[in-house]
Amino acid sequence: MRRYGRIRWTLVLSLSCSAVAAHAATVWVGQFSAGEAGLPEPWRVQQLDERVAPTRYTLRIWDGVAAIEANADRSMALFARPLEVDLEATPHLCWLWRVDAPLVSADMRTRAGDDYAARVYLSFKVAPEALGLGTRARLALARSIYGEQVPDAALNYVWDNRQPVGTLMPNAYTDRTRMLVLRSGADDAGRWVGERRDVAEDFRRAFGSVRAQLSGLALASDTDNTGERARAGFAEFRFVGRDEVCVAPD
Repeated sequence: MRRYGRIRWTLVLSLSCSAVAAHAATVWVGQFSAGEAGLPEPWRVQQLDERVAPTRYTLRIWDGVAAIEANADRSMALFARPLEVDLEATPHLCWLWRVDAPLVSADMRTRAGDDYAARVYLSFKVAPEALGLGTRARLALARSIYGEQVPDAALNYVWDNRQPVGTLMPNAYTDRTRMLVLRSGADDAGRWVGERRDVAEDFRRAFGSVRAQLSGLALASDTDNTGERARAGFAEFRFVGRDEVCVAPD
């Protein structure tokens, strides 16, 4: 009986440790709480051009989800935070987002149409020797105008209005930013939808085998080019391992 008891408790302990390990890889980077006063740390509203009105960001409970609500009215600003995540260990990014409606006149192929009802923006640091002299010069010029928030490379997951899901193309302003369409049109508008992306693989698709370090995460709803209005929600951002599930909080 004693031997059976020891085996039983060894098995229970083993299963418990396995259950903990199954969730140990989850790295939360955007778990919001509407009970907080003001906007959560270490998030900041980042206004890229002071001549353009900033998008408004607020905390709220939205259909039972603690979220960031973005309201854009001919406006643009990022809601951003610095980030250090090991993409070898936890390469998959999971989150929830929603839009009231896609934009009407946006066209990601042009500068005049470079607006999105919702986008999730990942910035990366790249080794200088991998950038090339011309690229380094262009980045230095951009930083002299817009500040140090200009990344070496960026990947944007966007909710577009016309391009097919899966479209991957350079941003209309710079090829250092690549746009990847995850949702398009109004079929999923008006409700929360979940996403899961292999960030390491998406970066390789966008920029090749360049070594890079993830350095920042930002959310945005922007309509400064089209002059439209948009409302979007963002919630429950976390990185997980390839074999881990995207576990949402209770």
